Amino acid sequence: MNAQQPDLHRLVLASLLAALIAVGGYIAIPVGPVPIVLQNLFVLVAALLLGSRWGAAAVAVYLLAGACGLPVFAGGGGGLGHLFGPRGGYLFGFLIAAWVVGRISESFRQRPVAEIVAMVVGSLIIYAVGVPWLQMLLGLSLGKALAIGMYPFVPGDLIKIAAAYAIVKSVRPLLHFGRRPEPGRSPADPVA
Repeated sequence: MNAQQPDLHRLVLASLLAALIAVGGYIAIPVGPVPIVLQNLFVLVAALLLGSRWGAAAVAVYLLAGACGLPVFAGGGGGLGHLFGPRGGYLFGFLIAAWVVGRISESFRQRPVAEIVAMVVGSLIIYAVGVPWLQMLLGLSLGKALAIGMYPFVPGDLIKIAAAYAIVKSVRPLLHFGRRPEPGRSPADPVA
């Protein structure tokens, strides 16, 4: 097998996940200045399936496409105005969250509890970047920014974390990245 084939597989999967992050922006429920979208679900999936480096790369490709004007942001927005608008903090939070979630998953060898905790941490990172950004751009108090930019989304985020974990658990066994499984094990099983 070609030594570069696993990286090619990751590149293809990162591209696919960047596209899914974009598609997740079209599935939006408008709630105030920040809609409920599925983008963060696919950010979490990318981080867990690809790890810190490639998961963050998938998000970076998505952000770059949007910055170039492609209509990939929530509701079909694109361009620097959208990237640096009220939702921009959440978008930049995606990049940091993807790296952190991927890193935690790698550090704990894809253990289920660690991955769920990683996704909660990733979601909090998205809010830690997005809420102050929203507060600053709209001139809101912290309480008001939390009320419109975080609290309404937490229940949905918990559902998206569960969905992301289910997706990863079902897809990971199909991804080999050039590894051969040990007898009786899936190539995606965590290393003991």
